[in-house]
Amino acid sequence: MAALRLGPLLRYVDGACATVWVEASRPCAAEVRCADGAGGTARTFQVAGHHYALVPVTGLTPGTSVPYEVFLDGTRVWPLADSRLPPSVIATRTAEEAVRVVFGSCRWAAAPADGTDPVGPDALDCLAARLAADPGGERPDVLLLLGDQVYADETSAETRRWLAARRDLREAPGGEVADYEEYTRLYYESWLDPEVRWLLSTVPSCMIFDDHDVIDDWNTSAAWLADVRDTAWWQERLLSGLMSYWVYQHIGNLSPAELAADPVHEAVRAAPDGTDLLRAFAARADTDPASVRWSYRRDFGRVRVLMVDSRAARVLAEDRRAMLAPGEARWLREQALDDRGGYDHLLVGTSLPWLLPHLVHDVEAWDATLCRGVRGARWARFGERLRRRADLEHWAAFPESFADLAGLLAEAGSGPRAPASVCVLSGDVHHAYTAEPSWPARPPEARILQLTCSPVHNSVPASIRLGFRVGWSAPARLLGRLFARHGGCPRPPVEWRRTGGPWFGNQLMTLTLHGRSARLRLERARARRGSAGDLETVEESVISPV
Repeated sequence: MAALRLGPLLRYVDGACATVWVEASRPCAAEVRCADGAGGTARTFQVAGHHYALVPVTGLTPGTSVPYEVFLDGTRVWPLADSRLPPSVIATRTAEEAVRVVFGSCRWAAAPADGTDPVGPDALDCLAARLAADPGGERPDVLLLLGDQVYADETSAETRRWLAARRDLREAPGGEVADYEEYTRLYYESWLDPEVRWLLSTVPSCMIFDDHDVIDDWNTSAAWLADVRDTAWWQERLLSGLMSYWVYQHIGNLSPAELAADPVHEAVRAAPDGTDLLRAFAARADTDPASVRWSYRRDFGRVRVLMVDSRAARVLAEDRRAMLAPGEARWLREQALDDRGGYDHLLVGTSLPWLLPHLVHDVEAWDATLCRGVRGARWARFGERLRRRADLEHWAAFPESFADLAGLLAEAGSGPRAPASVCVLSGDVHHAYTAEPSWPARPPEARILQLTCSPVHNSVPASIRLGFRVGWSAPARLLGRLFARHGGCPRPPVEWRRTGGPWFGNQLMTLTLHGRSARLRLERARARRGSAGDLETVEESVISPV
């Protein structure tokens, strides 16, 4: 009899349809049955001995919240028989309702070995506890997870023990994951937490990778890539990372119509075993990044969300470095400017912040010029070492891409059909802040903001706290100018100021968008004895008034 190994995850939801992702223990027919008669079925597909299904659910009614169950070969497997959590539901919106978007990044999912969590309560656990305590209360319409959903290079003690039973950890990559089977272990560890499992079953989610989903500093530079490709373990690690990302995260980001038009999805589903097909796809994505698009668009009424791949789509040659390859940059521009006037709010999800503290920005831009050789070969070698050691790889480290994004955001936010707000949503840097750019010549009509929120569950070293507090200061800004002058860096096309933060801890941000109004709330996870913890409001602000 087939058992439910992982899931269900509620992924895509619109007014009439949804998709539900599951992993089963063996080949079977997966079925979702809703209390109002809506539902759907799908046969599992196989990858590397694992069995998955993405079940399309049709017949939903806009503006309803309906409980659902999952069956494998006719046997009910969800809700779990011993669950104390409320039924999982599929909630659909009407066009007039507010849209609530919760976002964050960087979730190290390992459970504490002795009951004491060294990095504090998990913000997703806390969100789940709040929703479970008040099922009829305010709930997110979507959860945006902006990278580092799993940590392939920072495994837990329990996972390392499991790895040691498979292979000799004295050989590279040691306690990091090495292949597809080991990636499945990471997702199993991350998504089997009871509260998080329930949360992901009842709140739709959109995901995009960042570096730790594959390896720290993934695609930092051409020199970095050449070095890692020279190792014996990298190729298997990368292909397994892309294959598992496609299965566990990417396909759930897509609508049923997009899935039906996706030749890889159709081929993998149709094959008795899709492992070789998916491996070939991942290999093409590695050698020719333009052959695949991990970025995608989701519309929630009059709120447009563009989730942007700022890792795999990079151009790394020093003489033409770009955060986004030309085709990816064109896609982003087309989606942002498509049907202008057709949305009231534009959200651009990119794992790496666009606007950073001024000192950090200037150092990254300075380092990029050094690596390009403007100060000679010796400075270039120094710049490459610094880039890797200090993680200098954000939008500021790709100055032309930084300027291009500034121009696109200004264009999207200008004119008689401008939206009320344009927000860049990011994570990565293990703290939260808000920053607002300004254009001296012609300010856009829309309110444009950088909203950064991380981690969901991870440590925040004292060096990060100190560095980012100091990085926003006036003396640090002057110091940054000296770096920029030494590198001959052009002045950025925008000025910006910090409008909130920095805030530290495990946290989530919520955007509530209704008509042309927009409100922001930052909540931090707080430990409570005898429970998973709760969320306390740290900051609330109005982005766009009614």
